[in-house]
Amino acid sequence: MKVLITGGAGFLGSHLCDRFVTDGHEVTCLDSLLTGREANIAHLQGHSRFHFVKGDVADVALLETLGPVDAILHFASPASPVDYLEAPVDTVRAGSVGTWALLDLARARKARFLLASTSEIYGEPLVHPQTESYWGNVNPIGVRSVYDEAKRFSEMLTAMYRREFDVNTAIIRIFNTYGPRMRANDGRVVPNFVLQALRGEPITIYGDGSQTRSFCYYSDLVEGIARTLASDLHDPVNLGNPEEVSMRQLAETVLELTGGSSPLQFQPLPSDDPTRRCPDIGRARTHLGWAPTVSLRRGLTDTIDWFRRTSPP
Repeated sequence: MKVLITGGAGFLGSHLCDRFVTDGHEVTCLDSLLTGREANIAHLQGHSRFHFVKGDVADVALLETLGPVDAILHFASPASPVDYLEAPVDTVRAGSVGTWALLDLARARKARFLLASTSEIYGEPLVHPQTESYWGNVNPIGVRSVYDEAKRFSEMLTAMYRREFDVNTAIIRIFNTYGPRMRANDGRVVPNFVLQALRGEPITIYGDGSQTRSFCYYSDLVEGIARTLASDLHDPVNLGNPEEVSMRQLAETVLELTGGSSPLQFQPLPSDDPTRRCPDIGRARTHLGWAPTVSLRRGLTDTIDWFRRTSPP
């Protein structure tokens, strides 16, 4: 296939580029480099089946120059609170104008369109674990809404294009994912904890440490994405690890695996930060035959090793 991956120089996008090139497809990576890095795809530059285009996903004229495409994977958006709070307009634009432009491209090229949505659309969930049928509990004007509502709008557009124009669409809702190629200043909890432990700095925990997340290693997620793209599934599907971990447990595990002795430092919980987040992956198990296989300890060990090599104290 000819595959277009937007946000392809980012953490997840670059791993997807690797996967689809390895599988024999021709990959075009489109990235504005707002949060993506050319270093993530440097090893692919010069490959006959890989092409990098620097540009904005909402640039319709640019999209028209990309030629034939069989599949579009829309991953273009800042994805951590640090990033989308620093670039709120770019975040909303990627999720609205950008999604709209890509859906038009998918319609014109008769391509399968896969939207990377997020567990953030569930907000502060009143249902636990979260199923795809849950509509969420989101603050539409809160500081995080630039990301939450942009993704919810993207899902609406994607569903509308399927209903109105029969575009071949898929929607994945990604829960917390981690692994090599995360930026040191990403702001998300895994790189924060790992780097603080490696540097002997206090481990910063927001709240009392009882709030939970569910962490999926990047290779498991990439497999789930590939299976979703190859399937005939159109309804939203949760992709994440159903093993729930508290922030305090995560910090203690990171300290154990790094051999660090950093103290835990507790800070006030940020605005609209969810207290629990855990996916119900029954739909992914049933329709994709997918479930995570990499344990948290193994994934963290590999991630810690990567940060030791790339971000020395």
